[in-house]
Amino acid sequence: MEPFVLQEKEYLVLADWVQKYPNLQAGFTTKNGGLSKMEFSSLNLGFHVKDSFEAVLQNRNITADKLSFPLENWVGAVQTHEVKIQKVTKSDRGRGAADYTSAFKATDGFFTVEKNILLTLCFADCVPIFFFHPPSGAIGIAHAGWKGTVNGIAEEMLRTFQAEGIEAKDILVAIGPSICENCYIVDDRVIKLVQNRLEGVDNKTYNLVNDHQYRLNLKECNREILLNAGVKNEHISLTNFCTSCHQEYFYSHRRDQGKTGRLVGFIGWKEDNQ
Repeated sequence: MEPFVLQEKEYLVLADWVQKYPNLQAGFTTKNGGLSKMEFSSLNLGFHVKDSFEAVLQNRNITADKLSFPLENWVGAVQTHEVKIQKVTKSDRGRGAADYTSAFKATDGFFTVEKNILLTLCFADCVPIFFFHPPSGAIGIAHAGWKGTVNGIAEEMLRTFQAEGIEAKDILVAIGPSICENCYIVDDRVIKLVQNRLEGVDNKTYNLVNDHQYRLNLKECNREILLNAGVKNEHISLTNFCTSCHQEYFYSHRRDQGKTGRLVGFIGWKEDNQ
C-alpha cells in the first residue's frame, strides 16, 4: 500500500502515521499551488535556487497555513550531501524558515524529541527518509542523495536515536518520493561506493544498462542499509512515487536539467492544544 497520500494539491501525507497520531504532521510537498513562475512553477520552497525570494517566502507561508504549522516554528538547513544530523530544540525554531542565511550549515538531517517544531529539508530527486519512534515521540528526517546514502546518513540517524536510548528495531521508517531506478543512471564510481556500503547484502540495488552505466535504485539501497543496521523490515514503508516520472506533482533536478524548484519533506509534532 502506498504510504504517501495526496492530502491537498500542495502536499502528501504519511497517511498511516498521521492517522494514528493526529498531532503528528509528516509528509512531502508537491510543486503545485504556489506563486513562483517559469521553471519554478509554482510551489517552490527552496531559497537557494535563484527564484524570487518574495515568491518563495509566500510559498512557505502558503504551506505553513495548509499544514497549520506556523513558519516561525520551522527549521531548515543548508544541505551539502554529507551526513551531519542536527538535534534541534524549541530554541532553534525559525532558523532557515523565512530565509536561507539563518539555516543550519552543512546539515542533511534533523532530529528532535520536542513538540511544536517542524523539521524541514529540501528535495528534488534525493531520497527523503522519515524516522519515528512512537513510544517516545522522537522524530527525524534525512536527505539521502547518492553521496549521503553511501556515506551512511541513514545509519547516522539511527545512531542519533540510539544516543537517546532508542534501538533501531523499535524505529519506524518511511522512504519518500525520490527518483526511481528507471530515471537514475550512474557510473562505475558511484556503483563501487554502493557495493562497498552494501557488502554482504544479497539484494542487488542496481543493474548494468550500458558500458559503465547503471540504473541505481536509491530507495531500495537505503532500505537495505536500514535493514542491515537493525531496522525491522515490517517497520519500513517505501513509496512508489518518483520525482522524475510523476511530473504532474514534483520537481526533478535530473529531469529538469538542474533548472527547477525544491520540494520539502517535513515532520513535526503540534502542541496538544493546536
